Amino acid sequence: MGLFPIKRRNILPGFGLSMGYTVFYLSAIVIVPLSMIFFNTVPMGWDPFVHAVTAPRVLASYRLSFSTAFFAAIFDAVAGLLTAWVLVRYRFPGKQFLDALVDLPFALPTAVAGICFATLYSPVGWLGATLTKWNITIINSATGIVVALVFIGFPFVVRTIQPVLEEVEQEIEEAAHCLGATRWQTFRRILLPHLFPALLTGSTLAFARGIGEYGSVIFIAGNLPMKTEIAPLMIMSKLDQFDYAGASAVALVLLLISFSMLLMLNAIQEWQQKEYR
Repeated sequence: MGLFPIKRRNILPGFGLSMGYTVFYLSAIVIVPLSMIFFNTVPMGWDPFVHAVTAPRVLASYRLSFSTAFFAAIFDAVAGLLTAWVLVRYRFPGKQFLDALVDLPFALPTAVAGICFATLYSPVGWLGATLTKWNITIINSATGIVVALVFIGFPFVVRTIQPVLEEVEQEIEEAAHCLGATRWQTFRRILLPHLFPALLTGSTLAFARGIGEYGSVIFIAGNLPMKTEIAPLMIMSKLDQFDYAGASAVALVLLLISFSMLLMLNAIQEWQQKEYR
């Protein structure tokens, strides 16, 4: 060895170069476009801003969007957990096809999904005609919105839980069973603590996606004033009326709520990681 040690070079780019590219792309794709919402809203002033985001139709759209997204996220949490469990723990014919089918809402245009739901659940549709005989209305109702949001939020839960469930060794469950634990006790005390952070993450992502969903909802909601108008529809309506400042104000509220949820989720996950250490 010489007097001066040879500096080993990493094949991958260094931190400075990688960090520079990361900040550049995040700024160009995320930060700069979203900052336009603030720049369009600031010239309004406080009073016009409050009036725009607290109008009766806008408040009704908030209540509808948040309530339907919440119920859809709860359903996705249960259904997604069961689906991830089946895909990880069992082997059966057609498993790969079912696994690929989970990602279909990611690849399918949301407008196509909305048209499919509107056709299926219309009073003359395959399922709509049968449900109408039982006085069950899906289309032009909040129930139809929940159905659409369940469809677009389902993959978030499955794909978040699936890798975590694959890392859980089945020997732990077998040991708990040998010690006399029931299946429910094994799930509640052993599996659920490991799966809960991923389950919470997937459900929150599904909820946040449901708040801003437009394409798959607008065809099945009916867009009835004060009844089935979602918050993104209010943004589009204001844009059609050339009220760009009002549309930016409503969009800013949705952005702040979604971003706050993600920050709170990260804080909860960090707290849970400290608890397990």
